[in-house]
Amino acid sequence: MSVITNTTSSATVSQVPPHGGRLAQRLLEGADARALLARAAKLPRITLDARGASDAELIATGALSPLEGFIGRADYDSILTNLRLSAQSGGHLFSLPITLSVAPEVAATLREGQEAALVHEGEIVGVIDVRELYALDRPREAELVYRTTDLAHPGVKHILSRGDEIGVAGPITLGARTIARRFPDHHRDPAEVRALLAQRGWRRTVAFQTRNPIHRAHEHLLRSALETVDGLAVHPLVGETKDDDVPADVRVRAYEVLLERYFPKDRVLLTVFPFAMRYAGPREAILHAIARQNYGFSHFIVGRDHAGVGTYYGTYDAQKIFDEVRPGELAIVPIFFEHSFYCNACAQVASFKTCPHDKAQHLVLSGTKVREKLARGEGLPIEFTRPEVAAILGEAYAAQAARRAANGGSHVEA
Repeated sequence: MSVITNTTSSATVSQVPPHGGRLAQRLLEGADARALLARAAKLPRITLDARGASDAELIATGALSPLEGFIGRADYDSILTNLRLSAQSGGHLFSLPITLSVAPEVAATLREGQEAALVHEGEIVGVIDVRELYALDRPREAELVYRTTDLAHPGVKHILSRGDEIGVAGPITLGARTIARRFPDHHRDPAEVRALLAQRGWRRTVAFQTRNPIHRAHEHLLRSALETVDGLAVHPLVGETKDDDVPADVRVRAYEVLLERYFPKDRVLLTVFPFAMRYAGPREAILHAIARQNYGFSHFIVGRDHAGVGTYYGTYDAQKIFDEVRPGELAIVPIFFEHSFYCNACAQVASFKTCPHDKAQHLVLSGTKVREKLARGEGLPIEFTRPEVAAILGEAYAAQAARRAANGGSHVEA
């Protein structure tokens, strides 16, 4: 079987091991891929939505190691209650259930012990070895994963809107990619990133997760972390996000200009993470760390309200959950930062740990306030973000407003 490994002989620098000890490789190439897809044409079919397609390729390229497929009932229950895979699957730390679900009528066409074809956007992309069909408990999943059953939460809405679907578990093998490389200069599989880190000689690399543009407070975190390691990887999430998040293409342009003009080029790497956002707060912070370990990063920044939304999680819950990680369960080292802001009295970015001044001196702009300013055509203060980043965001929001006006005022994403 020929799998895509994307490794090079330069990968000799000591690196953190993949989670579970081995990087999963479930993506075929060449004649093996063609043979798999031809065989799959005769199988029952399961259609992957955008999230399922993203999960499938991330499983197949090792980003979600030790998973080699979509989880079954034992792992589902164990993750919900114990933050870990079941004992049968090794008991490894794992915080979010990565499931594949189908409507009952589709489940009726499937048989345990047989294969099914995986289909994305009308094309067969691979197969799943169906090991188990089982009932999902979505309300319980919402309560334990998201800490709420409120449909206003985007993650809860996604799972509860799917109805009484049936879980399909088993290892997958892909013969085609399921994630479009929207950012080809920055899209790399875990094995590719590991090889690149080795080539650069980076033994200690800190990764920064973001689904927002980087502002001056973020810069403070990045520079502080970069002082202690060989390299910085800005690893933005570019998979499915909620409608009012800044679109990925706009964010990537902002990352490019910021790193180009304000960071040493030989010590930074921009590479994207095509995971679908769950907004699961603390639990998602754990999985984000696991994935970054699989990419080969040694350190991971966990800031204020990591992967949060609304007021569902406490400000530092995503940091506190790492207290539940047992010694040796993660090879990657989380780095915790306090909330940062620009202080007019200090004349620099600071945090409550370093700044003695009253909050009246602090410039704090929420994502909502930033979007409101941009929507009104107002500029963003230089103390909040770099002028180049502000210009990119302003242009995007102006274009969005123009399209909305052309469509009679209906909402159009930037």
